[in-house]
Amino acid sequence: MRIIPSEKKPSEFFGLLTSSIAPRPIAMVSTIDKNGSINLSPFSFFNVFSSNPAMLVFSPARSGRDNSLKHTYLNVKEIPECVVNVVNFEMVQQTSLSSSMYERGINEFVKAGFTQVKSEAVTPPRIKESPVQLECIVKQVIELGTEGGAGNLVLAEVKVIHIADDILNVYGQIDPNKIRLIGRMGGNLYNKAFGEALFEVKKPSIPLGIGVDSLTNEIKNSNILTGNDIGKLAGISSLPDETEVNEYKLIELADLFVEHEDNLSELEIKLHHLAHELLISDRVEEAWKCLLSFNN
Repeated sequence: MRIIPSEKKPSEFFGLLTSSIAPRPIAMVSTIDKNGSINLSPFSFFNVFSSNPAMLVFSPARSGRDNSLKHTYLNVKEIPECVVNVVNFEMVQQTSLSSSMYERGINEFVKAGFTQVKSEAVTPPRIKESPVQLECIVKQVIELGTEGGAGNLVLAEVKVIHIADDILNVYGQIDPNKIRLIGRMGGNLYNKAFGEALFEVKKPSIPLGIGVDSLTNEIKNSNILTGNDIGKLAGISSLPDETEVNEYKLIELADLFVEHEDNLSELEIKLHHLAHELLISDRVEEAWKCLLSFNN
């Protein structure tokens, strides 16, 4: 499929875009207008873009249906302050409810059943139920267009952050299985960012990894090793030496070599399968010894 955005209806392209760029974190943003009316609304066009200064960006886009402007956008233009409250699994249904198209001036804290907490540095209140609340000053609003679906980037500098004690581990770090964040997918779908959904990817070695360009064609073009396998193999800083490979071959691979001594093609396939299993368990050095043993 090949698509030119301008050739699609905004509503159709929105669906494709939000299904492709996912999962997205969700900001529950509380704002206030010049009359003191409070608004609360969720946005998944949102992320952190700087830590010093601490800057968040979210986008209350124009409606793709009638080109109307979000109350959040109107509020931050009047009072350039907001609180970005993160959304966890325990809040998802109330968060969805708060996205309903209530009239301006209606307090979504009340409609969605969230508890208002007085902020320290800004006027809009925080959500008590949110595990992390970030009080922000709006530094800039960038309008990206005037048609339906056009974004309005709100650049917000964090002045105070509140973190619930019960989501911290013994080291004072946020535990993903305690904060239980969720992300936005396309359509009506969300995802969990905790439990079995989590997996670890170790950073490449320091000194630098050897790189994929250092791998042999037999390894790079393997029908058994995956892209993730190749990435792990290329992330190692140095290869096992010949002595280590030979010792591993004699101790761990002897039976395999004897069984397939008359069929080298089958032996290579078996070694690639074994290396793949080792890499799944992050036993990268062993996987390298297994692969290098074929030519030793």
